[in-house]
Amino acid sequence: MSEQHRHDHDHGHEQDGRLSRWRHRLSHVLVPHSHDAADKTDHALESSARGMRALWVSLAVLGVTALAQAVVVVVSGSVALLGDTAHNAADALTAVPLGLAFLLGRRAATRRFTYGYGRAEDLAGLVIVLTIAASAAFAAWTAIDRLLNPRDVAYLPAVATAAVVGFLGNEWVARYRIRVGRQIGSAALVADGLHARTDGFTSLAVLFGAGGAALGWQAADPVVGLLITAAILFVLRDAGREVFRRIMDAVDPALVDAAEGALREVPGVRAVGELRLRWIGHRLRAEVAVEVDGELSVREAHEVAVAAEHALLHAVPKLTAVLVHADPAPAPGLADPHAALAHHAARDGASRHAVEASAG
Repeated sequence: MSEQHRHDHDHGHEQDGRLSRWRHRLSHVLVPHSHDAADKTDHALESSARGMRALWVSLAVLGVTALAQAVVVVVSGSVALLGDTAHNAADALTAVPLGLAFLLGRRAATRRFTYGYGRAEDLAGLVIVLTIAASAAFAAWTAIDRLLNPRDVAYLPAVATAAVVGFLGNEWVARYRIRVGRQIGSAALVADGLHARTDGFTSLAVLFGAGGAALGWQAADPVVGLLITAAILFVLRDAGREVFRRIMDAVDPALVDAAEGALREVPGVRAVGELRLRWIGHRLRAEVAVEVDGELSVREAHEVAVAAEHALLHAVPKLTAVLVHADPAPAPGLADPHAALAHHAARDGASRHAVEASAG
């Protein structure tokens, strides 16, 4: 390469670097965004605070609903309404493990828990799924017992009114929890909202059972109760699938597409390598390898990596942490260093197995 060509080449890199830096600064003027650790922590705390507020509000609503139903249970002696009241009380109590998970998730990462305590939400989600399963089992048992041992219910209008109150209270709580859970990215809070919806279905069963009893059909309440049990099982399937996917680090493929598209638009990124996204509580974390020009200096490659990090934080919702690794593009005639490392690792592993076999 001639001196003039080398000078032009270096001058071109310098101009590209300056243009990239100015473009990045302009983007932050137009769309201000901070990546300081304190700002990320504040956002995480704000999400947890919203989740706690949703739990406290829904706990109050369900507590009042269960208390009103309990008064009617004492007066009417309705076993179906007793089961519905127990469901509402249990649903209110599921806020306890989820609230503890939100509080635990606020703790800073330690040398033992280097990713923090966000996974506590997933454990709370498991508790909620088990609670939904217990509600389904209790509803089925109550319905079967009523079929085998039919009994009359007194004060049917009061029972019907309590059933409507139970349905309205649970449905309001379900909508509130699901909306906030999706906004902050908490699968456990969404599952808890679905649980509240199942209890609303149980309240409807009490209402239809009271209507059937008023018409003289004693088996109406248990029959409807079995149908509602089937509906609860469908909700259990959806909630269990959501929590299972979260535990297995599953993400929406659309998030991966958005991340890859944003990275390809970053100046200096030639290709996008391995990209991984995972939920930790209600926050996303990303790890990605991008390919850059092998002629870049360490500082220039670092600037490209920082620009890639900023692009991801802007493009992917609820993303709070990004680790970007810049790989140099292999020069013509030279092997990819990552492939060489993988080859040596495989060869060393095979040699180690051969030595162990001969020693055995």
